[in-house]
Amino acid sequence: MPNPSDVPSPGEPPLLYDPPELTRASWSRAGGRLLAKLIGEFAYEGIVEPVPVDALPHETSYGSHDYALTVPPAPATASAAPQPGRRPESGGSRTLRFRARRGAYGSWQVDPASIGWAATDGGAPTARPLDDPLAFVRQAKGLLGLDGPTLGHLIRELTVTLAADARLDHTALCAADLADLGYAELEGHQTGHPWLVLNKGRLGFSAADAARWAPEARRRTSLPWIAVHTHLATYRGAAGLENADSLYTRELDTATRQMFADTLRARGLDPAMYLYLPVHPWQWDDIVLPLFAPSVAADQIVPLPTDGDLRLPQQSIRTFLNTSRPDRHTVKLPLSVLNTLVWRGLPTERTLAAPAVTAWMQGLRDADPFLRSECAVVLLGEVASVTVEHPLYDGLDEVPYQYKELLGAIWREPLSRHLAPGERARTLASLLHVDPRGRAFTAELVDRSGVAPKTWLRRLFAALLPPLLHFLYRYGTVFSPHGENAIVVFDDHDVPTRLAVKDFVDDVNISAEPLPEHAAMPRDVRDVLLTERPDFLTQFIHSGLFVGVFRYLAPLYEEQLGLPETEFWSLLRAEILGHHARFPELKERFEMFDLLTPRIERLCLNRNRLHLDGYRDRSHRPHAAVHGTVANPLHQP
Repeated sequence: MPNPSDVPSPGEPPLLYDPPELTRASWSRAGGRLLAKLIGEFAYEGIVEPVPVDALPHETSYGSHDYALTVPPAPATASAAPQPGRRPESGGSRTLRFRARRGAYGSWQVDPASIGWAATDGGAPTARPLDDPLAFVRQAKGLLGLDGPTLGHLIRELTVTLAADARLDHTALCAADLADLGYAELEGHQTGHPWLVLNKGRLGFSAADAARWAPEARRRTSLPWIAVHTHLATYRGAAGLENADSLYTRELDTATRQMFADTLRARGLDPAMYLYLPVHPWQWDDIVLPLFAPSVAADQIVPLPTDGDLRLPQQSIRTFLNTSRPDRHTVKLPLSVLNTLVWRGLPTERTLAAPAVTAWMQGLRDADPFLRSECAVVLLGEVASVTVEHPLYDGLDEVPYQYKELLGAIWREPLSRHLAPGERARTLASLLHVDPRGRAFTAELVDRSGVAPKTWLRRLFAALLPPLLHFLYRYGTVFSPHGENAIVVFDDHDVPTRLAVKDFVDDVNISAEPLPEHAAMPRDVRDVLLTERPDFLTQFIHSGLFVGVFRYLAPLYEEQLGLPETEFWSLLRAEILGHHARFPELKERFEMFDLLTPRIERLCLNRNRLHLDGYRDRSHRPHAAVHGTVANPLHQP
């Protein structure tokens, strides 16, 4: 639903959106960083294979080396005739030179200032550092194995990601200021997924949409609501919220509920036959009105005013925290944009099951003294949902999955409700943030804590690992504890104390090998949770946490806090072994779910976009690609 102030009056010229952050300097800075990330992550996934200039380092040896990457000439296009005003492609191979630090899991940390085309004699670069990932992708399209459609969409997604990075640079705060922000506000300063190169593509958004709805816009907004007839909409709620009225009594003021009911009665409709839910304004304009037009025409979907509360979008872009009333629930709404690997809708069957999954997961926690009392782990329950089926799409198995995730809402418990006085929370992803001056956010927190860096790191591991390991070993259940889903709770001195976790229904998996602890699992939970073989179930901790977060935190910790990376991984291994010693009766489970195996399969996120799914439609959500194996730094001290 457009804001009336956004619509020009008749006769007025349209206003062009002119982003102030798009300057030559900001574009160059963002481009250099993104090119370094692209080379490093593509090398990690084996998409490109740089070679050392001098000695050949082993994959598990840490340290910096000079590398070269030969880029063959781009394949000839269908039309060989040069186009007017366009430079011809280079006729021969070129060599890219750069310096990179190798780390655990075979990772690469590329120095942006070191990237350049080698001199014609193969020597070190003589020109200024390269800072244009778009030009590199065009030059290296053959090396990257990109077909035409993938290349076209990739360039668009890469360009949009760069623009978002420039916006973040334009409004960046120093680490000291970031440390003073609240949980909701800090989210708007994060730079996105550290592993995925195309992490802010948001295909479907215009530039003005991104300036209005992206988390880095940091724009508080009120959400409109809609009423949906119970022929289309279904409600589910956890204990205490078994019926929709109990939810609306908590979430909506009496005057707002009366206003919604009066709006329906004015159309001659019975409010008792409708469910209320917020809707993302972009989703209403771009998806609901076009695709649910028959339902809108039949008064099965009725637009309502806003509830008046201001909400702030979080890193997941479709999740909104209530800043007017922090005691009210967070809402998660479908948003049909392609971002990272998937369309950001809400799967119908999983939305329906969210409260049941929450009840089961929290039931495991509450019945286990170790999880409940010692870990005091916070499971932010998805306690209510409204699912809205599309009259046609939801009955067609063969249609793209994006058309079965169009409309609905999930209400999640607010984090503030679970924090004790003096506690504060930050997403795990924030610990990877580096401010424009090069100061790491983690270094700022360690300095504020007053404890030694090694002690602080042990406290971090002691907060995160025990509950994750216990759910895995005791219950054959894993979260996907990546940087955005895992939340670190700190004491009043900024020392990590415990873990909070969110996004159950999307990111909880269970062992495909039946365990006695699964016997009491409700059927609706069993039907919706994904299963994996035991040896692969550990990947959710390895790839979600160790590879997806600690692979970046370890070199950052060494650089800014002086703890060698080898010691980082030794401390993490010690935390795991300490858990084993605490629960010797689970020895068979430690072997079944072996986190200390010599090598693990290498999951690849960027390879999926480049080589597997690309941008094609498919009937089911894609999964990460697997390409080879990497050495496990936890195998030995």
